[in-house]
Amino acid sequence: MRLGITAAFRRVTEITPDILKKLGIRGLILDLDNTLTTHDNPVPGDGVLDWLDVMKKNNIRLIIVSNNHPPRVKPFADMLGLEFVSEGKKPLTKGFKEAVEKMGLPKKYIAAVGDQIFTDVLGAGLFGVKMLYVDPIEHEKTTFFKVKRKCEKPFLPRKYYNEQEKK
Repeated sequence: MRLGITAAFRRVTEITPDILKKLGIRGLILDLDNTLTTHDNPVPGDGVLDWLDVMKKNNIRLIIVSNNHPPRVKPFADMLGLEFVSEGKKPLTKGFKEAVEKMGLPKKYIAAVGDQIFTDVLGAGLFGVKMLYVDPIEHEKTTFFKVKRKCEKPFLPRKYYNEQEKK
């Protein structure tokens, strides 16, 4: 299924190394806006720096793939100490392919993490990697995004990952 979601979370910080291990994931392709921070915000969201630290200490490979231009993505990625792909053209596979090449892991060990159905989820499906959906940190105010979010509703996950259910 092209809009397949492997697991859904309220926030990126709910994804743990234990969950990734259970899912066979060793690398994450991270969306930027509304996944790691809000739109155009130069500061990571609450808990993101600590979460990244935990991921790095557990040898989870991390890379940002964003449709944004380098002036938005590079300073943010540099601050976090992460590699990145800007102008990723999601849902096309260009950014995903470039990220996987940089990570040096087989696709079967990689998952994409993001908040948008028609870019992140569809792109992960087209490229053939697992998808970890996260709710957007905040809903955008522009008409474009309001319409887009409304169109996404039928495809949103109905259940969120719960470690107790997976044991």
